[in-house]
Amino acid sequence: MNKIKREAIFQRLQQANPNPTTELVYNSTFELLIAVILSAQATDKGVNKATAKLFPVANTPETIAALGEDGLKPYIKTIGLFNSKGKNIIATCQRLIEQHQSQVPAQREALEALPGVGRKTANVILNTAFHQPTMAVDTHIFRVANRTGLAPGKTVLAVEKALLKHIPKAYLLDAHHWLILLGRYTCVARNPRCGECLIADLCDFKEKTA
Repeated sequence: MNKIKREAIFQRLQQANPNPTTELVYNSTFELLIAVILSAQATDKGVNKATAKLFPVANTPETIAALGEDGLKPYIKTIGLFNSKGKNIIATCQRLIEQHQSQVPAQREALEALPGVGRKTANVILNTAFHQPTMAVDTHIFRVANRTGLAPGKTVLAVEKALLKHIPKAYLLDAHHWLILLGRYTCVARNPRCGECLIADLCDFKEKTA
């Protein structure tokens, strides 16, 4: 895919959705961090249902740490892998209290040092909370990048680097959200809705659906 096509793709995505954001519901950077940790292998809708009950009760490192694993689990038990996620969340809260004055750090290395926070989660926080031009490559973005020809790659990291290299700088800050939404609702895994897609004529996918 050439530079002209990439520019046209993001121009259309921006026109259709000028102010994209995450579908996770949060009111602070800390709440976003907890929601993103919970969202691994889970839907945003499922996470929002759980945090709607959790956050009114506990939404700071201190209050969640005070719940302990046993106190936290009833709030997140509807989410996959809730046992390991609960353990990581309590450990992360303790580390934020002890090492970061209860604040979520804005540096990748510090974020990735938190239990349950990998590169993808760190990228979401850096982009959404701290407005850094990062690219969190989940299954949706990985699929869209490869299927469309926007930034092909065999690994998540390869796709991330290709997207950061090829996406025009003017669109990079919001590109993460546009591509997730495109993959979640239009360029879906099994039966992509090419007939409804804003960028179908710019996409390199050879097996387009009607």
